Amino acid sequence: MNQPVRIKTLFDETNIADRNEAMARDIVAAKPHNLLVIAVLKGSFMFAADLIRALHRAGLEPQVEFIQLSSYKAGLVSSGTVTIVKDIDSDVVGRDVLLLDDILESGRTLAFAKDLLTARGAKRVMSAVLLEKPEKRAVDITPDFVGFTCPDLFVVGYGMDAAHSFRQLPYIGIIEQTEA
Repeated sequence: MNQPVRIKTLFDETNIADRNEAMARDIVAAKPHNLLVIAVLKGSFMFAADLIRALHRAGLEPQVEFIQLSSYKAGLVSSGTVTIVKDIDSDVVGRDVLLLDDILESGRTLAFAKDLLTARGAKRVMSAVLLEKPEKRAVDITPDFVGFTCPDLFVVGYGMDAAHSFRQLPYIGIIEQTEA
């Protein structure tokens, strides 16, 4: 980012940590069996790490995998077609799966992953998203667990980026342009 920017905090570290603990309790209450957590890369990596540790504190011992999906190809606007960039290695047949994603907007990526894992024989596929933008939905999908409902703004931090910057922020914020 060439221009100076200021990041306005939308959800701070404490709010995020509290929601992760609450979601972990809700996930435990769903009584998952032989749980495989699959984090959708790249944006969910911080959320996944914190939620998986919260699941451990809540008494679960899930196995963990990562999948990388793309609907953007070389552009900045979604193509509407989701492709697998990096697949999981584990067999999901007969298992409960929890998909983790950073943000649910159009729903295409999450719906694709859920359909894929169901077709591969998962017993139950649940989803947890850190942020949900309900007004952006292009497909009919409802997440099982939601961290926060998010306004229709471009957010960064806590794993989410703008041109590969700001992923490291421990909070979620909105970029505000400043005068140079």
